[in-house]
Amino acid sequence: MAHQPQIRIPATYMRGGTSKGVFFRLQDLPEAAQVPGAARDNLLLRVIGSPDPYGKHTDGMGGATSSTSKTVILAASDSPDHDVDYLFGQVSIDKPFVDWSGNCGNLSAAVGPFAIANGLVDPARIPDNGVAEVRIWQANIQKTIIGRVPMVNGEVQETGDFELDGVTFPAAEVPVEFMNPADGEGALFPTGNLVDELDVPGMGTLQATLINAGIPTVFVNADAIG
Repeated sequence: MAHQPQIRIPATYMRGGTSKGVFFRLQDLPEAAQVPGAARDNLLLRVIGSPDPYGKHTDGMGGATSSTSKTVILAASDSPDHDVDYLFGQVSIDKPFVDWSGNCGNLSAAVGPFAIANGLVDPARIPDNGVAEVRIWQANIQKTIIGRVPMVNGEVQETGDFELDGVTFPAAEVPVEFMNPADGEGALFPTGNLVDELDVPGMGTLQATLINAGIPTVFVNADAIG
């Protein structure tokens, strides 16, 4: 029985912050996967190795954790105010699902280095030595991110002494600025309160802080939920 041959797609496996993922240039994807839809999702699921009922991602490039089962698609931006368009896909480990609804703040730090190394940023904006300012359009949440990438002799500086909790080895520091990250009318605290009381069935009343920046998040005291 003849099987469909494997296809070859250029990709880069990168860490950003405390996450890592598989990075693609949009132009390198098969034509059907260059637009949103089932073809793109199925390709990324297979690259990561999901869904995996064993929860190991042995046959794929995922790391079987939420912070290591991530994908990124980048393209040179058509906007004069941005250098690169950044699309993030969070791949489920045990379900055939790719979540396109939010951003990965950690991998945002790797977008600038990848974009420069892969020719997605105008060379005129990249110094031989110093810091390159990469203007990133985060397509999932429609927000601007600024990545500051250290450059040495015309190449991205990857090694360094910057240490980050949760990461074993030091590397170069890539500061990122999230410009106006709050959704809607810009309310970081959507209820207008620093602390709200939420009536949670089965648990009673919990004090919580609701933040809407990139990915809506609810913070509660761990002691309050056991």
